[in-house]
Formats: sequence, C-alpha cells, structure tokens
Amino acid sequence: MDLWKQKVLLFDLDGTLTDSARGIIRSAQYMQKKMGQDVWTAEALRFLVGPPLRDSFREAFGMKDAEVEQAILYFRERYFSVGLFENAVYDGIVEMLQALQTSGKRLAVATSKHQTTAVRILEHFGLAKYFEVIGGDDPTSSRNTKAKVVAHVLKEMHVAPQDAVMIGDRKYDIEGAHALGVQAVGVLYGYGSAEEFAACGADAVVKTPQDVAELFR
Repeated sequence: MDLWKQKVLLFDLDGTLTDSARGIIRSAQYMQKKMGQDVWTAEALRFLVGPPLRDSFREAFGMKDAEVEQAILYFRERYFSVGLFENAVYDGIVEMLQALQTSGKRLAVATSKHQTTAVRILEHFGLAKYFEVIGGDDPTSSRNTKAKVVAHVLKEMHVAPQDAVMIGDRKYDIEGAHALGVQAVGVLYGYGSAEEFAACGADAVVKTPQDVAELFR
C-alpha cells in the first residue's frame, strides 16, 4: 500500500490545529501559585503544551501522585473556565481540513487533552464539524496516554491501524501512533522540532498545514 493513500487522518489538537500555549501556560502558573510553588516564566513552561499533564507535572515538578491530582484540579479550575479559549486556530487549518474532506478523507481528532474540553474548543472555533470522531483523555476509561486515545478513535471509526495516519507536533503523537502500528507525520509549525521528529522516527515531516493537504491529496 502506498504510504500516503490512507483514507483516515487523525489530528492532534494542541500545536497541530490550534496554538493553545497561552491558556495552558497561564493555567499552569495559576496552579503553581495555588500549590505554593515558585511561579515559572511562560518560556520555562512551554514544554507543557502537548504532553499529558500528569506526566509533565510529575516529572518536571517532582510531584507525588496525590500532589499531581491536586495540581490537575487547580489547573482545570482556571483552564476550564478561561484558559481553553486563550487559543487561536493556526492560519491555513480551515483550508487544509476543507481540502482533505473534498478529497474524500475521513478526519478525526486524537488528543491528550480532556475529551469534553477538546469538543468545547473545536466547537468554539467552528472546527468540530470537520471531524467524525473527537477523542481525548477520559477519566472514566483510563485513556491517559496518546496510544490509548488513538486506539479509542480507531475503534470508534472501525478502522485498522494500517489504514490511518496520525498527524501531530510532538514526539508523543509519533510514538503513540507507532505503538499501534499507525504511520505518523510531524508538523513543524507547532511546538516540536525537526530534531525531535528525527529522534522519534516520524514517517514524514511537513512545514505547513498546506503541506499536510498536499501530502494526502
């Protein structure tokens, strides 16, 4: 099978469809203040955009499990009410999605973000209508890794791994897809880098949303 003839495309959200750094970083700073921690600069907290928050809080801040759960609650206290809309759709995304739909592709979202939050964001920016399935983290089903989210989306769409492609901006997207035998494309307009994609073995790397549309035309 030609590598890029797959009919099902799964998109990450943060850093791939929208530039969500401001809301995530401000909500993390709010969490740090509530936890009595030193508040880091925005630049120092950019690493939080993309990966699962629990992993980042545990590794970067040295939190134990109970502290991580409290930190998540504080983060969401601000993020669910304000932070999720401190966000912007990348230039060219709407045109890319329209082109892919016109060419007959089936589109879905597979994000580490809380699923209900992802739906709210995509509906707010008028993007939800392009996606057959919007899958994310769900505390009732332990979808707490990218691989689990991708597996959930594939199941919902009744699609085999070899018939889908994951598109994202960080190594977590690539590695999560590869764990299931799904090919993965890295995008450079988000928060990742060419070096990161080379290290994790991305199957292709593109620079712009237009390049994504061209890859799958």
